[in-house]
Amino acid sequence: MLQLSATFDLQQDVVSSIFKKEATVGIIKEYSGIVDTRILNIERDGGVLYSWKGETGTTRIGKYDPNTRQNKLLYTFDKQVCVSSCSLNKEETLLAVSLAQRTRTEERLRPVSKCLTLLIEIHPINNTKVLKAVDCRVRVQFLHPDTERDSVLESHLLLVAEDGYVEHLHVMLVRQEGYRVVMLNPDCLARDRVAEEFSWVQWDSQTQRLFYLTHREKAVLKCVQFCQDHNCETLFELVLELPSNPFSCMRFVNLGFDHHQETQQEREEMRMVVITNNTGSMCVCYSQPACVNQEITYTIVLVHRGCSKTFSVALDGTSSPCSTDLLPLFIPIGYYVVVYLSGHFLHCINTRQQELLCHSLFLSGVDAELGVLGSDSVVLSLPESSLLDLNTGRMYTVDLNPSFLMDLLHCSHRRPDAQRLAALHCLLLYMGSNAALELKIIDWICDNVMPFDTFDQIQEFILASLYRIIYKKCLSLDEVLPYSSVFEKKKVPEALDQVPGVTCTTELHAEPVFKGKARSLQGYWEELQWSTEKMKYFEAVPNPRYRASQNLPDWTKLLTTLKSKNKKASNYLRHIEENTKQVLSMVDSWNLDGGQAERAPQQTPASSGEEEDRRAGGELRGQAAGADQFACWSLCWLKYKLGPLVLCLKQQGSSAEWAVFHVMCRILEATKTLCLPLPPGYHTLLSVLGLRCLPRHTFLQYVDHGVLQLTETFVSRLMTDLDNSDANEELKFSILKRLPEPMEQRSCHLWDHPISSACISRDYVRGLLEKHAKTKGSMFMERDEPGFRPEFLPLTFLTKILLDVEDRALNPFEEQENVDARFVEETALKQTLILMGFQDK
Repeated sequence: MLQLSATFDLQQDVVSSIFKKEATVGIIKEYSGIVDTRILNIERDGGVLYSWKGETGTTRIGKYDPNTRQNKLLYTFDKQVCVSSCSLNKEETLLAVSLAQRTRTEERLRPVSKCLTLLIEIHPINNTKVLKAVDCRVRVQFLHPDTERDSVLESHLLLVAEDGYVEHLHVMLVRQEGYRVVMLNPDCLARDRVAEEFSWVQWDSQTQRLFYLTHREKAVLKCVQFCQDHNCETLFELVLELPSNPFSCMRFVNLGFDHHQETQQEREEMRMVVITNNTGSMCVCYSQPACVNQEITYTIVLVHRGCSKTFSVALDGTSSPCSTDLLPLFIPIGYYVVVYLSGHFLHCINTRQQELLCHSLFLSGVDAELGVLGSDSVVLSLPESSLLDLNTGRMYTVDLNPSFLMDLLHCSHRRPDAQRLAALHCLLLYMGSNAALELKIIDWICDNVMPFDTFDQIQEFILASLYRIIYKKCLSLDEVLPYSSVFEKKKVPEALDQVPGVTCTTELHAEPVFKGKARSLQGYWEELQWSTEKMKYFEAVPNPRYRASQNLPDWTKLLTTLKSKNKKASNYLRHIEENTKQVLSMVDSWNLDGGQAERAPQQTPASSGEEEDRRAGGELRGQAAGADQFACWSLCWLKYKLGPLVLCLKQQGSSAEWAVFHVMCRILEATKTLCLPLPPGYHTLLSVLGLRCLPRHTFLQYVDHGVLQLTETFVSRLMTDLDNSDANEELKFSILKRLPEPMEQRSCHLWDHPISSACISRDYVRGLLEKHAKTKGSMFMERDEPGFRPEFLPLTFLTKILLDVEDRALNPFEEQENVDARFVEETALKQTLILMGFQDK
């Protein structure tokens, strides 16, 4: 399920590098000379701070730069010390270190503080300032603000004490002799206390935020934001429903790794972490340990959604290799929060579409294993979707594995529908901008066209793709946009609403309080405030999300009106329809899914007949304008490698065309239920494929049941492409009698057939005589034109009248195209010869 990529290996990237460097100068001769190498901290730039003890009795601190993949020695203690915390300022001129001090037997009579905190000048190595000598652990962390200044002569350091307070130190620097950077007045460093009386604290290096938990009458989560000008302010408070006294001792999160803490304090009574996303989401995740054969419960407080979700999972009774107490990891991956309990389960929770369990993926057993991590691994979750194995010293970036998710879709006979739906949404929404992956999803849909028992995969594809595109353009529509067809059902199927072994309860949580500058700051805090304010409104509106089923009667009425003879109403609605098509045609220009524009250069059949379709009425407009909206159609053409030849009606369709026809019929069915317009040209192509693939009588049944529509473009092709064999003649007559009268008249003009010519002639004569009054008397003797044949007097007389009326008409060809009196005469004579048996059809 999770895809782990190694980004750092303590042995390969650090130990081997140190050995090569020091062996060269003869300091050590073998690996055993580098002992007790430990990761101390990871700074904002990704630099890894570490310490090691050499065989000469020294302790050294170094930094690994992931960009240059180089190691740098920062400082050397001339004796072996226990480094419990360490941080380096952005300019790499100051090093803060906390040392854990243990009293030796011979020193028990002398008082020694348990923690010694130092500030060391290292550019070059110079003075050392003692910041604290106390009997509690102290974590150190430099601020790394965003700044474009090349030379900054000030640094800011946080001292986070186990006694429950945070001090903010302001260190002013001065440059001496052109290169030396030293502290200015180190004996009088300014310091502020920014937080106190807390039992849990978390540092977010990327956003420079400090979260901490106070617990007086109620548990309150607070956040201190550090700005570029180094000032800080408490901007956020949130009341949490936590057990009384959830932490018996101080808990530090993302403040380095203390390898020398007391053994009895290593056991966690509760694990808690705050996860934020730059789109304005915040999740507070916490869990208490559970013993084997019991349920484990974990809560995700969705601050941006105004609710919390508590999950209870029944463990399978398998003993844990590490401990009898079990606590899951909370791993942020995009807008997903992965809850991972080694050896038991992996729960990928969707924090954006959180309404139903079926949009989050729950796995157990072999599916929940992380192969690269051993059974004895001690794994910590880091910011930016990373994991650290403390035992091996390896770091990994974590992401969802698209190959595994595709396998979930293909293994339909062994997977519950809830898993497949969650996997499909993850692929479409979280990874949807990957064009190659989208092609694989289309391929899967083409191979599994019929809907599943609990959901329609084509509807899910359409809605999820639309949601992803529109969401990027307008985040405020998040709560009203449909993203799943499951909500169209009167009742959600149990197979989607329940996951075996997992129970979920949803509750509203207390409203967060935004303080001070939070109301004026842009970026994250603005988005989070907007999300919480928006939720207040939607809580008062029942079912705010759009549901097509509620509009289905109006949509059906609209389509009926478009086909009606009421010109005023239908013209207005057709104008709305044309505007909709124009909106669809603009999807390509949004350039949100860049991968789709770079698909195979092969044209779909719609693009091959662009000019002809434009002349025939404009139903097809180049490549289908809605191809991005309904990629399941356009990519299906590419999958089966169909070209413009499929527009020819003279040949029978292949098995590939039948497969595409089947998919397009399913798309038609799916969009009809969702009240979604199809892209221009869709009905024409579907009718062409239907004629090529279906028996003629079945094709006409599809037409009568409304599955296939006789568009003017299709009928035009039918009349011109097919010859006048008996079978084709019967088909054309069957088509003509199913057309509205105006369209039937226009179609007759395209069919070179005696009967159609007779119909055209009758319509012409009727229209011409109705428009102009009949002339009294005979006009036959008044004209004497060469080539005029008076052999058949009734026909000659009628022709004479028509010629005279044509001469008087302002525009005799306004509606009849190339029909005139001579055409009528020739048609009548030909019909007479056919009826008398002197000429074949």
